[in-house]
Amino acid sequence: MKRLLLLMTTNTYRANAFLEAAQRLGVPVVVGSDREQALAAANPGGHLTLDFLAPEDASGVIVEFAQQHPIQAVVAADDDGAVLAAVAAAALELPHNAVEAVAAARNKHRLREVLAAAGVPSPRSALVSIDEDPEGVARRVSFPCVVKPLFLSASRGVMRADDPAQFVAAFQRVGAILRRPEVAAQGGALAQQILVEDFIPGIEVALEGLLSDGKLRVLALFDKPDPLEGPFFEETIYVTPSRHPPQVQESVVACTMEALTALGLQHGPVHAELRMNEEGPWILEVAPRSIGGLCSRALRFGPGISLEELILRHAMGLEVASLEREEQAAGVMMIPIPQAGVLQEVRGQEEARRVPGIEEIRITIPVGQEVIPLPEGTRYLGFIFARDETPDRVEAALREAHRRLTFLITPSSEGPGKG
Repeated sequence: MKRLLLLMTTNTYRANAFLEAAQRLGVPVVVGSDREQALAAANPGGHLTLDFLAPEDASGVIVEFAQQHPIQAVVAADDDGAVLAAVAAAALELPHNAVEAVAAARNKHRLREVLAAAGVPSPRSALVSIDEDPEGVARRVSFPCVVKPLFLSASRGVMRADDPAQFVAAFQRVGAILRRPEVAAQGGALAQQILVEDFIPGIEVALEGLLSDGKLRVLALFDKPDPLEGPFFEETIYVTPSRHPPQVQESVVACTMEALTALGLQHGPVHAELRMNEEGPWILEVAPRSIGGLCSRALRFGPGISLEELILRHAMGLEVASLEREEQAAGVMMIPIPQAGVLQEVRGQEEARRVPGIEEIRITIPVGQEVIPLPEGTRYLGFIFARDETPDRVEAALREAHRRLTFLITPSSEGPGKG
């Protein structure tokens, strides 16, 4: 039987979900990772060590491997492997997105350029070197604006500025993030530039979809009921199905499809973030991958099938058309980090689990570890999942469960944002 090549870095949240999905399907898996696996020698046909930052070289390794171990599909667990997945699938002549399309979606400035050229509503933006004088740049921009890296995800380094002083502070903070050795290595040339774009007011939604030959199937449309107005943009609650009127939801889908067409994305999972105001929907992000973190656990299809299994079924050419999302409303809360320091204790978990509708609470940062909030941080404290009859009840359950949790955090000796 041909194998599935699953690309994932060691810092992904998604490993277990994808591996469990493959096991349910009975699909042999080759894990392509950025570090050598401890048991790789015992199973040489099941592991590949790849340089995700050099996709052409890594693709050559994959093609050579496939000559002895045939591969039927290549799937990236998250953003880090998206470009490599496209390069490798193209080399293996498997269904894939065009490499240029994936690269454009991964580069926030290139994404803005493509959307603007196609007339798709998206913030105006400008590219600035991290070495430029921020006071000089501040004299050229309009306020309010958003300052962000070109390639980081999960709102890391994304900041709003309402005046020149805030802009200078935000610019310097983004620059400090980009100069960190591990970030600079990850981004390469992209880590030498900062994107400055218009702030778009409005409420946010997220669309989860699956592309087949350029046709979009909407898997879920999430409401984001918490206002995301800045100065940072830490996401918290996602709830589906959306409570917006049908015509609004239709406009979101249409705008997303316009963006996908403009980029040239054709195949596999997509995740889009949009803002809506009186002018209609605006594209903030379009990514050729599924929803991040553990948020996918909020979605189930058909007879209890996970999002990861649906993605693998699609990649392997198995039936997915008849698998609709469950009827119950569902949601997830990404638990924000309230302050920097060391996590000492989590209280109230049992009380939170007793809230009607709460399905699971998963704390993902162990006690004793340092926690760093956005915009410098990269992780959440954990995730709360709920299911109920209506989206309103799901949202209420998530908020009440979070209210019952207490996180004891002592200040780090190095101060906020370090480590």
